[in-house]
Amino acid sequence: MSNRSYDVVLYGASGFVGKQTVEYFARHTSPGQLRWAIAGRNREKLEAVRNQVGVAVDVLVADSQDQQAIDQIVSQTRIVLSTAGPFALYGNAIVDACVRYKTHYVDITGETPWIRTMLIDRHHTQAAADGTRIIPCCGFDSVPSDLGTYLIVRHMQRELNLSCKQVNAYFQGNGGFNGGTLASFLHIYDAKQMVEQMNDLFLLNPPTLHTQEEVERNRDPQIPFFDSDINTWVAPFFMGFVNTRIVRRSCALYEAWKEAYGDNFTYQEYLKFDPPLSWLTATLTTGGIAMFMWILQQPQLRSLLQPILPQPGSGPAEQVMDEGWFSCELIGTSIDGRKVRGVIKDQGDPGNRATVKFVCESALSLALQADELPGGKTRGGILTPATGLGDVLANRLRQAGMTVEVNL
Repeated sequence: MSNRSYDVVLYGASGFVGKQTVEYFARHTSPGQLRWAIAGRNREKLEAVRNQVGVAVDVLVADSQDQQAIDQIVSQTRIVLSTAGPFALYGNAIVDACVRYKTHYVDITGETPWIRTMLIDRHHTQAAADGTRIIPCCGFDSVPSDLGTYLIVRHMQRELNLSCKQVNAYFQGNGGFNGGTLASFLHIYDAKQMVEQMNDLFLLNPPTLHTQEEVERNRDPQIPFFDSDINTWVAPFFMGFVNTRIVRRSCALYEAWKEAYGDNFTYQEYLKFDPPLSWLTATLTTGGIAMFMWILQQPQLRSLLQPILPQPGSGPAEQVMDEGWFSCELIGTSIDGRKVRGVIKDQGDPGNRATVKFVCESALSLALQADELPGGKTRGGILTPATGLGDVLANRLRQAGMTVEVNL
């Protein structure tokens, strides 16, 4: 791939999150370090972004449904970073081309049914054989969950010489939603089959039989409760149905590679609420999220709500994104009950600022540190942040100003 014109192409660069990836690359890459370009379906919008950001990069044009045009772009680059969602609508041709041309790929999807049906089932075997890294969910979904769990487990194995029994993650944060994220979410709820797939606890795992005890141990939380490990009330995290599936895929892949997390390993995640009103806020939040999800599944009620929700291409104001923040605290429990604690946190709202940092540093990990990635150059397939990027991504995030810590 060394003879290709570009190291990274940012596809979807005129969208709300896509424009932020252009800004990030402009700020965090130096002239001559990286050959990159921006791409999408509308030349006028792409050129406006390029001019607004003030970067001298090529503009490549291809509609996501035009396979020939997509092929022309993908064949010219070592890596594609895509922010063009919903990915179930706009991502198939891009991933298909990436696998055929052995071009590495990262995105910010949280659409687990699409990952299962269109990525794993169709492309994992070929990508694995070719050493092509196709890594979805490199945004806020699901880097803190997946990378944080990986770091906890490996620290426990290295420092305590013990395998891990369980990791729990506890999220807090503040920020705004963008319309693209919401559009992806609504697209899933428009398809009954996708909703059923989304509820599969082991949707992204390699096919295997799961015992009833294993199912019960991994069942999605439904109600708030007092968690003695952090001494406050927690509630089910509304993105847990995405993140837990990604973590379980990482666990299953590492087990297949003889680098297991631990026997009967489990992962869960929650929203954390601070005292003194933690019980009340946990209860109200759980009820509010359940009500919102129910409304989205009622066509008539959703039609009344949708006009006031963020639309595709729109998002929160700069001040809201800058003043936002997130924190993911992780607690790992070893097989003998000892604890390892970690945290991943940063300034900037989760769905935009943090997501952009996560996905851009994921692409830069592939572009600049390929020799250091887990599994070496031969590892490929439909991977996860933990299995495809691992410690390289963790170190890059630290260097980019994010807190990524693990300790006993």
